[in-house]
Amino acid sequence: MIKAYAALSPTSPLAPFEIERRPPGPEEVQIEILYCGVCHSDLHTARNEWKGTIYPSVPGHEIVGRVVAVGDKVQGFKPGDLAGVGCMVDSCGHCHPCHEGEEQYCEQGFTGTYNGPVFGGENTFGGYSQSIVVKESFVLNISHDEKDLASVAPLLCAGITTYSPLRHWGAGPGKKVGIVGLGGLGHMGVKIAHAMGAHVVLFTTSPGKAEDGLRLGADEVCISTDAKQMASYANQFDFILNTVAAPHNLDAYLQLLRLDGTMTLVGAPAEPHPSPAVFNLIFKRRQLAGSLIGGIRETQEMLDFCALHSIVSDIELINMDYINTAYERMLKSDVKYRFVIDMSSI
Repeated sequence: MIKAYAALSPTSPLAPFEIERRPPGPEEVQIEILYCGVCHSDLHTARNEWKGTIYPSVPGHEIVGRVVAVGDKVQGFKPGDLAGVGCMVDSCGHCHPCHEGEEQYCEQGFTGTYNGPVFGGENTFGGYSQSIVVKESFVLNISHDEKDLASVAPLLCAGITTYSPLRHWGAGPGKKVGIVGLGGLGHMGVKIAHAMGAHVVLFTTSPGKAEDGLRLGADEVCISTDAKQMASYANQFDFILNTVAAPHNLDAYLQLLRLDGTMTLVGAPAEPHPSPAVFNLIFKRRQLAGSLIGGIRETQEMLDFCALHSIVSDIELINMDYINTAYERMLKSDVKYRFVIDMSSI
């Protein structure tokens, strides 16, 4: 048995809990968890806001740690290596998306690092725990400097959630890219889009975040509650990455896209957005899209890209027993920009 933190019901605070981890099989890797990022998905799941939570729930899918044991068929990892685990620990491996390296879109439903298979099945326990055992094919190599490990943890979700759509829609040199929201996802979107070579405009409702947006890599900042500022950006953007996880008016941003521009949603609100006006789409052949994390191959690519460009998350390091306070602060956007748990404190 190992130590963990779990929610036992939608209304109970997370509390100490013990779970059992299997010994590593022939193709599996056992990782001592050093740091685990705190994602808004953890809170949604622990409180059953997306429904379907399996209790007890041990959240955590932004995991970095050290390999302590490997199965006899494992070739890519050895004890002592640094390794990461993101949002998935398995998929069917046979469908078209899986064959294309897009396991996050597995037609049978990927298996989440916590809360089990997407379409139902045996529960899985996540990174709010001392260790984890994962198939080698779902374990990531970490090449960042060891001193940055805590700040690397959020890359396993916030990093890939923003990297994947920015890469897919070609947010590179010569492109004008908008990032909506400056939270855990948004601040990573700004950093990554800047490193890709795009001209980056941050959209925020908070004037106090303008200076930070520029520090993180934005070329311009627009206060989205200012109608005049918003109007000045009409028909200009090749791509907008919308990271806001609360229902809001999408038309205000769709109007900023140029011909054939795309806005992609990565925030997942508990309630739907108001439906956009169809004329904002058809008159400029604009697209409204969605994106979900990235496959294992692309996640490794993202980690290597971030290591090359010295990109990590801006974090606040906390002890495990602070997690319930962290959740309440996260609801108020009172963190710059991601909580990360020091798992030695468990």
